[in-house]
Amino acid sequence: MGLDTINRFDRIVAILIQLQSKRIVKAQELADRFDVSLRTIYRDIRSLEASGVPISSEAGVGYSIMEGYRLPPVMFTREEACSFVAAEKLMQKFTDTSLGSHHKSAMYKVKSVLRGKEKDWITTLESQVLIDPSQTPFDENIPNALEILFESIADKKQVFLKYHSLNAEKPSDRFIEPVGLFHENNFWYVLGYCHIRNDYRQFRTDRMLRISRSDKPFTLEHGLLDEHLNKQPEREKTKIIISVDKSIARYISAGRKQYGFVSEEIKENKVLMTFMTSDIVNGFPRWYVMFGDYAEIIEPKTLKTRVIEILKEAQNRLIN
Repeated sequence: MGLDTINRFDRIVAILIQLQSKRIVKAQELADRFDVSLRTIYRDIRSLEASGVPISSEAGVGYSIMEGYRLPPVMFTREEACSFVAAEKLMQKFTDTSLGSHHKSAMYKVKSVLRGKEKDWITTLESQVLIDPSQTPFDENIPNALEILFESIADKKQVFLKYHSLNAEKPSDRFIEPVGLFHENNFWYVLGYCHIRNDYRQFRTDRMLRISRSDKPFTLEHGLLDEHLNKQPEREKTKIIISVDKSIARYISAGRKQYGFVSEEIKENKVLMTFMTSDIVNGFPRWYVMFGDYAEIIEPKTLKTRVIEILKEAQNRLIN
């Protein structure tokens, strides 16, 4: 059997699995995934149909498999099973309790189709992988926040929030229409249409004091999350240049992106780092203080002034 034949066989099996994973799959989506032409996808679909797979198609919409048709569980490779371990550990640490338990239940079903040798391999690996996030994303009082938000987005139903924003003295009650969720800088955020503000707002999940489902339908068609995030107004940014000792520069490289890192230039035993940040009052200066004894602010002068203010305040609290 030639290599091309093996590649085509693997692709056709993968296409069948993908068709079973969604209600409708577009030909272009398949072509992009397997890096082949639409003509090749059409030919592969005809091969599946010829083998008895009940596929229906609609021009301009996509392909779907007849409801109720399912093949027996597929076998996973050891590498695929390894990826499940990583996913399970991440789900336990970076989602809420409810969603994590659902994933754990699903993982039992996945593991049930592994061969005996792979099961032993996974069992050994699971006990040797730990993930310790730097932030706890949810309060114990709302263990099902993500689950409710996922349902809201899929069912297009509003949710009720008791939310305490950063600058507010008291929490507020809101009905929102969640558009989507994203994870950034160790926190989960919800972008949603707020009926109090009559506008789109971002809500950080750790500031939610309560969340509950409602029967109220969405009042608007919101489109895709990416479209909204790309339309967010760009806040004015300040250019910052700092000089960091080369000996510790690599230790701060992992966290610098969230503070607007742009570029770096190595000069002898120093690393010149350039940033564009919109928070020169709290975010960036407080991050800089963490390693300030190994760094120098080149520009702007206002950043130097703000760092001095923070250090003086800390000094006063230590003395008093």
